[in-house]
Amino acid sequence: WLIRISKSEQFGSGFVDINPNSKIPALLDYTEDDTKPIRVFESASIMLYLCEHYDPKGLFLPKDSALKAECINWVMWAIGAAPYLGGGFGHFYNYAPIKIKYAIDRFSMESKRQLDVLEKHLSGELKGFSPCSGGPYICGEKYT
Repeated sequence: WLIRISKSEQFGSGFVDINPNSKIPALLDYTEDDTKPIRVFESASIMLYLCEHYDPKGLFLPKDSALKAECINWVMWAIGAAPYLGGGFGHFYNYAPIKIKYAIDRFSMESKRQLDVLEKHLSGELKGFSPCSGGPYICGEKYT
């Protein structure tokens, strides 16, 4: 159903039953049982759930153990990096009612560091034990 964030509907209208954290995205999967849906919330959880249930060919999450682990590594990296890249830096730089230089500098520095990690991985500079460093996508030659 439609959730209008601008009207704070994520805090009521039954949405908290789907995501107790009152954040979007969230989904209910009625595929297995029309009367008892499976709730899935948080971006990474939804991505992994959809891959496990609706990607039998492994197009988005590889079946190969090493590649699958590498993709999950980068999903978890994204979960850890996102608060800095979008949340912290964006909030203190654009939305905070008081500009706090330390917060802006800290989140700016960490955002740059996280983007540098991603750039080095995509360029192949961070080969290490990765079975897919240097591809055009995070997990190699295939879209992931």
